[in-house]
Amino acid sequence: MNASANAPDPKECRTCWLRLTQREVEIHHGDEHLGEWRWQLLAAGLCGGFGLAGWLLPDPTSRLICNVLAYGAGAWFAAEETWEKLRERSVDVHFLMLAVAAGAAAIGQWSEGAVLLFLFAFAGALEHFALEKTQREIRSLIQGAPKTATLVLADGSELEVTVEQLQISHRLRIKPGALFPVDGDIALGETGVDESSLTGEATPVEKRPGDPVLAGTLNLWGAVDVTVTKKASESALQRIITLIQDAQRQKAPSQRFTDRFGSGYTFGILGLTAAMFLYWWLGRGIAPFMSVAGQSSAFYKSMTLLVVASPCALVLSIPSTILATIAAGARRGILFRGGAAVEQLAQIQVVAMDKTGTLTTGDLRVEAVESFPAGREREVAQWAYSLERLSSHPLARAITGHGKRQGLEGIPLMGFHSVTGMGLEAFVSEKRIRLGRKGWVLEGSGPAGAVPAEGAGGGVSEVWVAFDGLVGRLKLRDDIRPEARAVVEALHRRGLRTLVLTGDKMAAAEHLKVQLGVQEVRAELKPEEKLELIVGLAGAGQKSAMIGDGINDSPSLAAAHVGVAMGARGADAALEQADVILMHDKLENFLIAYDLSVQARGVIRQNLAVSLGVIAVLVGFALAGRIPLPMGVMGHEGSTLVVVLNSLRLLFFRSGAKVSTKGV
Repeated sequence: MNASANAPDPKECRTCWLRLTQREVEIHHGDEHLGEWRWQLLAAGLCGGFGLAGWLLPDPTSRLICNVLAYGAGAWFAAEETWEKLRERSVDVHFLMLAVAAGAAAIGQWSEGAVLLFLFAFAGALEHFALEKTQREIRSLIQGAPKTATLVLADGSELEVTVEQLQISHRLRIKPGALFPVDGDIALGETGVDESSLTGEATPVEKRPGDPVLAGTLNLWGAVDVTVTKKASESALQRIITLIQDAQRQKAPSQRFTDRFGSGYTFGILGLTAAMFLYWWLGRGIAPFMSVAGQSSAFYKSMTLLVVASPCALVLSIPSTILATIAAGARRGILFRGGAAVEQLAQIQVVAMDKTGTLTTGDLRVEAVESFPAGREREVAQWAYSLERLSSHPLARAITGHGKRQGLEGIPLMGFHSVTGMGLEAFVSEKRIRLGRKGWVLEGSGPAGAVPAEGAGGGVSEVWVAFDGLVGRLKLRDDIRPEARAVVEALHRRGLRTLVLTGDKMAAAEHLKVQLGVQEVRAELKPEEKLELIVGLAGAGQKSAMIGDGINDSPSLAAAHVGVAMGARGADAALEQADVILMHDKLENFLIAYDLSVQARGVIRQNLAVSLGVIAVLVGFALAGRIPLPMGVMGHEGSTLVVVLNSLRLLFFRSGAKVSTKGV
């Protein structure tokens, strides 16, 4: 194989003129801005220090030098942002800040300009600090992902290639202690895999031929060959990275409200400032540039108006809240796919939940083994184990796992084959052995009256075995999550209605209702029927959150006010439609996500009230000409600091959603 085949085309980084792949560009610039908030904080500190010195020093020349240095440090990053905007033929609040600072210097008010630049630089450092908290989650995933893989060629030789070159059906060799570079299936060998990086589950997961493995998980002890099932760009790890990046780019409804305070608002304020300057000068007869008899000049009043009308606090109030919320959630294994998800989750009234994999573990276990006649239970388990170890059916893992725990040995079988919709069949010494549905298994194996009726109910599945006059039954149960009842009770305490939507039988659904105390269950539902119920809730004016993990849940997740997907191993379709993803596969994290959303919504309202209120008050005083520039600077930048610090509180969010994990 040509090692350069299928390599992605390099792209030129427009900022630093490097030839990089698209993924490398993203990583490169993520690293480039790593720790930028520290430099901004240093610039703010230098601005404040030089500004204070310029105010205290008696010598005019020394004061001027310190003030110029203060302006240079405080305006550095704002000037960078302004230059980038001007290249794009637009302006924003950074331009306003520089204009105001220059205006203050022009009228000899260097100290006021230095205070303005100091506070603006400090607020910018805090904003970038919140942004980096979120970006760190992405960076750790990207940098932890394997960059190369060992490809096994047709002649058995090995070739080191980049993960971008891997194609579906390629065969890889993964050694103990190495990370799986892409999603695939075990083709040869057995091992244990640490999936905690994606699922949060610390217990190693055993893997055998046919079992799936996920990119970014750790191969613990066995050398294995893996068949690639997804390209690197489509792996579970890359999907998570993409989801977080999408979340950063998506805007909340409240943030879209503040988008109007962009270039149009900037030009509007500049126009108003110019008009008021002319009014105070020509209409009121105030001196244009020099203060006369203790009265501030028209230019001074205009600069004050320009300062207090700048919407810095308003512009920062929503993004800082959303970024802090996304970072706080990511730290706890909760991915909000954008600001809309952050806000909308707090609005829900109904929580609809799928059963399998959501309220239950999704992993069946053998609860009991029965034999007819009694006393031969171990033989029944051994025959079932011997058949299921050759099968890829979902029930096979539970039965083979039970057999291994019991120390059972497989019995050699002949003529093994699967009968679609019925079960498994094989022969031992020309005698037939069957496993599967009761009616099919018992054909020719004795009178039906010799065994109990089928149907255990209560969420229990049955598998029947028959061989040489021996009939047996294995009861399997999909266990309810230990924390499920406490989560349901916590939802009720928050005033939320609970609803279970499942395709399982009514007996299993009713068992779940009794065990968990949910308010309503709907059973034997097809995907389209689940969708109809969710749409019906919306039609009745009830906003719902739908929690699920399977492909059949995807339409309902898309239709719900907020779709919530369980775990990194959830179906691709479910993850794509979800607004919130519970990465660690912990149902109780939904409570944390809800509480975090409620608090974030409250912080957004507080920030909007503070920012809009301060702007309204300060502009009113400025238009009346009754506020000095230092007071306007302190009020304007003080409100900016208040909203950013208020948002950063979410980084230290603590939920009261502690639930018991005792069995129900």
